[in-house]
Amino acid sequence: MRLGKRLWTLWQLRLPVLTGVLLALIVAVWSVAKISLLPPRLTPRALEMATATTHVVVDTPHSAVLDLRQNTDSLQALTERALLVGNVIGNEPVVTAIARRAHVPADLLQVTPPLTPTQSLPQAGAANNSVSDIVKSTDQYRLWIAANPTVPMLDIYAQAPTAASAADLANDAVGALRDYLSTLATEQRTPGPYQVRLLQLGQAQGAVINHGIQWQLAVFAFALTFSLACATIILVTRIKRGWQAAALAERHVGA
Repeated sequence: MRLGKRLWTLWQLRLPVLTGVLLALIVAVWSVAKISLLPPRLTPRALEMATATTHVVVDTPHSAVLDLRQNTDSLQALTERALLVGNVIGNEPVVTAIARRAHVPADLLQVTPPLTPTQSLPQAGAANNSVSDIVKSTDQYRLWIAANPTVPMLDIYAQAPTAASAADLANDAVGALRDYLSTLATEQRTPGPYQVRLLQLGQAQGAVINHGIQWQLAVFAFALTFSLACATIILVTRIKRGWQAAALAERHVGA
């Protein structure tokens, strides 16, 4: 019954309702694109979020992982070394090198290194897909590094606005780390047989995890704005009618 009355009220106020529809359309477009008046144009916002993953084995020049003559103590030592190498990625020189390789501003790149071998890692692909969380997480560049607690392996998770940039970020993290370790070994004159070798297990492949977010956000913005506009119209109409009724009653009393 109340819903029917409200719909009838809105039908009687078609002009204000059409104004609300226009406002809601503008807000919906603005939510997915930047609106410029001079010159008139629409610039799409970066709303999609993509992730990529790659894995790196921390080994020796003469592979201790593949050599059956190596004992388990050697593998345990390499596993602990992998944790150390993973933390090196968080150093400023490496972060700067990764950003330069991936063509990303260094101040936009966030790197989370593995603090402990058993540290829980927030999976980049398991992000909350609600509209508000997606908007907060897009247009960012992040790297999460996890050290495997049982084998000398690093898991590198990257997040970026596009699938290609996420894959590049993960791959460039490996390349920048490899170059940094090589430069450090050269400066310290570490013999080749005693240098750490990074073996990447295949190139990272990026994937968008929130397809259709533009339509979801646009519909959400339109519905919210139109609902608020209708509620405001009904409220103003009631206030106006109440004011008129009070004025009319006052006139009757005065008469």
